[in-house]
Amino acid sequence: MRLASGRYVLMGVAGCGKSSVGVALARAIGTRYLDGDDLHPAANIAKMARGEALTDADRWPWLAKVGAALADPGILGCSALRKSYRNRIAEHAGGPVCFIYLKGSRDLIAARMAARSGHFMPATLLQSQFATLEPPTAEEPAITVDIDQPVPRIVAEITQKLHG
Repeated sequence: MRLASGRYVLMGVAGCGKSSVGVALARAIGTRYLDGDDLHPAANIAKMARGEALTDADRWPWLAKVGAALADPGILGCSALRKSYRNRIAEHAGGPVCFIYLKGSRDLIAARMAARSGHFMPATLLQSQFATLEPPTAEEPAITVDIDQPVPRIVAEITQKLHG
């Protein structure tokens, strides 16, 4: 399934491991990793830090920036929870995008969020993340990987699926 463009989005709810897996995967396949959180405007970060879920109106400009950041191939971590969000990213990417869905149970992800510190996204928003989530369909250029395993095994599985 590897795409010639080399544009990959690690997607999933907050706490699924996009950053950890992204850094390790970028190292494994020799590309760059960008964190989509770094592209949020300050108003979005402040809103989430207050425990308020973003609206689609909040997300549209950010998703365009995420897509534009993929003009140079690489891996980008972004929740991309809805199909319409993934379509918006792909529209602005300048080439094909493969979405890598990091799938995990609500309990596993809640435990991970409770254990992390220093992130603006509070665990109280996890419910809204799962309510918004539309897992990729068979028609989308996407692969799914279960995150209930160590990061090196997740990276190995992604790499195998991309080259398989």
